[in-house]
Amino acid sequence: MKAGRLLVIVAGVCICLVLVYTIGLNAISSVEYNRADAETKNATTSTATVAKTPVLPALDKAAYDAKLLALANRPRVATSTGTSTPKAASTTPKIYLWPAKAPYPNAGALLPFKRIVAYYGNFYSKGMGVLGKYPPSQMIPMLQAAAAEWLAADPTTPVVPAIDYIAVTAQGSAGKDGKYRLRMPDSQIDEALTLADQVHGIVILDVQVGLSTVQTEVPLLAKYLAMPNVHLALDPEFAMHGGAKPGTVIGSLDATDINWAANYLAKIVQDNNLPPKILVIHRFTEEMVTHYKQITPLPEVQVVMDMDGWGSPAKKNGTYTRVIAPEPVQFTGFKLFYKNDLLAPSTRMMTPSEVLRLAPAPSFIQYQ
Repeated sequence: MKAGRLLVIVAGVCICLVLVYTIGLNAISSVEYNRADAETKNATTSTATVAKTPVLPALDKAAYDAKLLALANRPRVATSTGTSTPKAASTTPKIYLWPAKAPYPNAGALLPFKRIVAYYGNFYSKGMGVLGKYPPSQMIPMLQAAAAEWLAADPTTPVVPAIDYIAVTAQGSAGKDGKYRLRMPDSQIDEALTLADQVHGIVILDVQVGLSTVQTEVPLLAKYLAMPNVHLALDPEFAMHGGAKPGTVIGSLDATDINWAANYLAKIVQDNNLPPKILVIHRFTEEMVTHYKQITPLPEVQVVMDMDGWGSPAKKNGTYTRVIAPEPVQFTGFKLFYKNDLLAPSTRMMTPSEVLRLAPAPSFIQYQ
């Protein structure tokens, strides 16, 4: 009886050992399977990430130089062969300011091979530009039509539509921190990204610092600026000094502020393996940008000085030739106002063909 009971106990222990071994084996197998599965997923994700990073063709420097020379719109004279050449110099050689001297950009640069046509504004305000004045169902076709006009005026330069959204707006009231600016919520910037996707274009985040600083406001947009299709604009008009409220006097930015922003963008480009960023600077007076000669374009950042003045064609032409053209940085822009360009005594807006005759021809067009 005791022997039989002993056999039963031994058999039970053996069964338990078998079960423990089997369960342990299954557990190890499960762990190994999950690890292998995770490694496979990681490998797939890594491969997908690499696949999503396009291999950009190297910059064609000869084509780049030729495009810049064409944009310069230098005076030309006819030759005996019927062709045209740059106007011959007199006894005193003519010194041309354009093309501006700047480093060649990294691969994938938009300018000067493309022309950007942007719609500007803020979704909360009908008075700040077309982005807030019209619903997307109306605004998007308008932007597409404007882009088509520019392409028709210059078929040699493809057009990239842009949503130029004021992500930090100057305010008439101080706010809790006394900085006279309001930061837009992520939901509004996300809407700008959605609209840009609809037109297969880019986003430009415009910053009006008020009594804050470029160094404070720009880094708060870092997660968006790390996206390949998001660029930056700074508006010196609303960069205030000495405690003045926005709108009471015209503000200004110095080359040190602009260079800080350019270097910040360059670091983002380097860290994320991105094509060059565009940095737009608004300007309609000389005093709005100080020490312009010290502004330093970088291979990772293309700087656009944007003529932001409004009025009649003659007035706008004068502002461009007095403020933008004589102080070359790298590229130029030109703003057109659907409302203010028609205020008396002006009777019409400038046409794309008229703007393209400016010297240099702008690579960035902005509609407000």
